[in-house]
Amino acid sequence: MAAGGFVDPSGVRNYSGRVTAFVIITCFVAAFGGLIFGYDIGISGGVTSMDSFLEKFFPEVYKKAHGDHHDSMYCKFDSQILTLFTSSLYLAALVASFFASVVTRVFGRKISMLSGGMVFLFGAVLNGAAVNVAMLIIGRVLLGVGVGFANQSVPVYLSEMAPAKLRGALNIGFQMAITIGILAANLINYGTAKIEGGWGWRLSLGLAAVPAVMMAVGSIFLPDTPNSIIERGNPEKAKELLKKIRGTEEINDEFQDLVDANEAAKKVQHPWKNILLPQYRPQLVICSLIPLFQQFTGINVIMFYAPVLFKTLGFGDDASLMSAVITGAVNVVATIVSILTADRFGRRMLFLEGGIQMIISQILVGVLIGFSFGSSGTGTLSGGVADFVLFLICVYVAAFAWSWGPLGWLVPSEICPLEIRSAGTAINVSVNMLFTFIIGQCFLTMLCHMKFGLFLFFAGFVIIMTVFIFFFLPETRNVPIEEMDRVWKAHWFWSRYVPDNAVNAQSSHLSA
Repeated sequence: MAAGGFVDPSGVRNYSGRVTAFVIITCFVAAFGGLIFGYDIGISGGVTSMDSFLEKFFPEVYKKAHGDHHDSMYCKFDSQILTLFTSSLYLAALVASFFASVVTRVFGRKISMLSGGMVFLFGAVLNGAAVNVAMLIIGRVLLGVGVGFANQSVPVYLSEMAPAKLRGALNIGFQMAITIGILAANLINYGTAKIEGGWGWRLSLGLAAVPAVMMAVGSIFLPDTPNSIIERGNPEKAKELLKKIRGTEEINDEFQDLVDANEAAKKVQHPWKNILLPQYRPQLVICSLIPLFQQFTGINVIMFYAPVLFKTLGFGDDASLMSAVITGAVNVVATIVSILTADRFGRRMLFLEGGIQMIISQILVGVLIGFSFGSSGTGTLSGGVADFVLFLICVYVAAFAWSWGPLGWLVPSEICPLEIRSAGTAINVSVNMLFTFIIGQCFLTMLCHMKFGLFLFFAGFVIIMTVFIFFFLPETRNVPIEEMDRVWKAHWFWSRYVPDNAVNAQSSHLSA
């Protein structure tokens, strides 16, 4: 794990200390960053399906949605301004993440979380009080800035505060917090849609302030991490904090490894130049393609637009919002499955099983919708067919939630050695946010033009992704980062890029 320490045969460094109430509370407060991200993902689709919201801000969409029933169902919500309301957040998060990385490094994880929480709070208030589309979009951009800061600082904070034996669970726990935020947003939308007077959407948007306040206020009282304090030149203060976090005076080994890792990190220059070297070709390709593929599963079609999609398919207002709640609950439960199985069965098995499950369910959904609506989009879904479509979408969401969801973040994070880690992380986050924006912005237009074929389009991408995983992703379960070159060297394709001296250097390091 860390430089300068002894590594046991399993590659795991063992330190003294215990899981203290202090570290549990600090990590719990920090995890509100996951809730604000999840709440944002889930809230926009429900709000954009509410008639009162559409009538006020997007009257043309409202007229199409309630127009002649002979109009194509596929095109009733097609509006670039409407989709910009959802997708602008992710473009802002992409840009903000670059600034957040500097703030996180220079001023500490705590300041970055506080900044993100405050900007997010202001965006939530602006959205809840919006009187025109400009206020909505500006509010969403501010929310995106908050998300960019939270996504940059919170996972780092959790990793650095948690004991080594809980680090993996707490990292996937951040993904769990995201899914809980999505489910909470879906439940709130279901309730606020029933408020008389047509102002329920304001409550849905404004309640994003609650986790933002918790994160901002909580970060004021949180300590910064020992890593960050050492990084900013105060090792004695970091040492005292580490004793408090671990609940023991016996922290010399861990503290020395933190100091050594910080010194090694200072010596790493030009990570962007390093990652372009042939020997790092596997990491460059994986960190670029995994987040791209993750978005082309089509998952954000469901997460962003579930109520709109269900209304497009002929579900009533209540049924469409309740269906979104059901898929959100499936998402939470299936993420727990990933936490329990990722280290037991391995990354490849979950990727491959999840891919096959998504392919089958997406093809069946496309076929059923095609038979029911046809290419004209003027048909209807019978009750039994509609229920089966909902079941298939839940099967699809479950497959994503225990495979490409958490593993799409986990695998890129565990394959990059120190000299390219910052560049690999930046590529992974940037590609993810860029294609999240593209899919979010284009989906309703794609649905209008591709009709039921859109589901077959995403199924085709999942086939490509699954084949890629089968041939090009080796198993990385239980492989220490220091030994990862051995995995690439043993691979039929990537071995041509990894020089023998890289593996020999690892052996020398581990035996030192």
